[in-house]
Amino acid sequence: MAIKRCPASIDVVEAAKIRIRNVFRNGLPVYMSFSGGKDSLCMSQLVMNLIQMGEINPAQLIVQFIDEEAIFPCMEEKVREWRKKFMLVGAKFEWFCLEVKHYNCFNELSNDETFICWDRYKKDVWVRQPPSFAIRDHPLLRPRIDAYQDFLPRLCTAGITITGIRTAESVQRLQNIAVMLRAGKSMTNKHQVFPIYDWTNNDVWLYLLREKVDIPEIYLFLWQSGTKKGQLRVSQFFSIDTAKSLVKMNEYYPDLMERIIRREPNAYLAALYWDSEMFGRNTTARKQNEKGSAEKDYKAALLELFSDMDGNFRTEHKRYVANRYRNFFMSVSAIADNKDCKAIYEGLISGDPKLRSFRALYQRIYGKYITEAKKKEGLPNG
Repeated sequence: MAIKRCPASIDVVEAAKIRIRNVFRNGLPVYMSFSGGKDSLCMSQLVMNLIQMGEINPAQLIVQFIDEEAIFPCMEEKVREWRKKFMLVGAKFEWFCLEVKHYNCFNELSNDETFICWDRYKKDVWVRQPPSFAIRDHPLLRPRIDAYQDFLPRLCTAGITITGIRTAESVQRLQNIAVMLRAGKSMTNKHQVFPIYDWTNNDVWLYLLREKVDIPEIYLFLWQSGTKKGQLRVSQFFSIDTAKSLVKMNEYYPDLMERIIRREPNAYLAALYWDSEMFGRNTTARKQNEKGSAEKDYKAALLELFSDMDGNFRTEHKRYVANRYRNFFMSVSAIADNKDCKAIYEGLISGDPKLRSFRALYQRIYGKYITEAKKKEGLPNG
């Protein structure tokens, strides 16, 4: 199991500055991924401070923003502000509006699991229009085939990429970075460095507060609507992270849901069925809706799903994910209780294209039973 360890002799802000300085000292181009979200704002403020102190060369810096079309208005506004800041200090800013592929959590009812940003065939229903200065195509891009994670590494082979990925955001990131550090590496094989990888959520919000960094108002709206601090994550509308907030955000952006449904008709599912097993939710609203119903036998439900893989999982990727879940379920079925089976079932049917839920379930379920086994044997838990 991956374990996080932080040296006591230095705080995370100073550690991040050292990593950024070291990247720039190579003399190579430095590509910085930017989204306008909280983590990338921390990265940007760190870099901007070092530029203004004369410690790194802005001429090396190329900031890259992948505009996913379906984003909140305040996110676009914030990116425009930072574009201007970076260009004024001499850095380059690339704003891409490309036909890249995204997973669409609302398309679980169809064979198409993707959302094509800036789809040329759907110009009349785009959520918003691209800026006039945006880069609309690139020779290294395979339009409608590549995700931005495929495209950007091809673009950045001449230098090093820095990005605001943090291990606190997901089990997968913690595991990947732990493997990298154990191997004695400071960057990935795609020449990526993660200067704030060890920052906690508290570190992020405290740094933004102390540096007086203006954040997109969507974070304030999410907080006001009851979203917990650890769940304040914003991405394109059709990802599972943001889909849950769409209904609440209609109060703050009155025409938002209308534009979203025009672009993606299945988005109405968020309004109707968000607090249900369709999206794997465990909210108070769902418990109230299901009050009085007999408890479902989730082990039997899983066996039924896995009995017809081709019929229940209609695309190649869905079958790949389902096979991973099936193998995991078979390995823990003798020890898993109904609560565990419910977590496996809901992770599967709510859509898990990047297997994030799968990895978290793997850690939680195996970890629980390893802990119980050690208790029975009288062994220390560690």
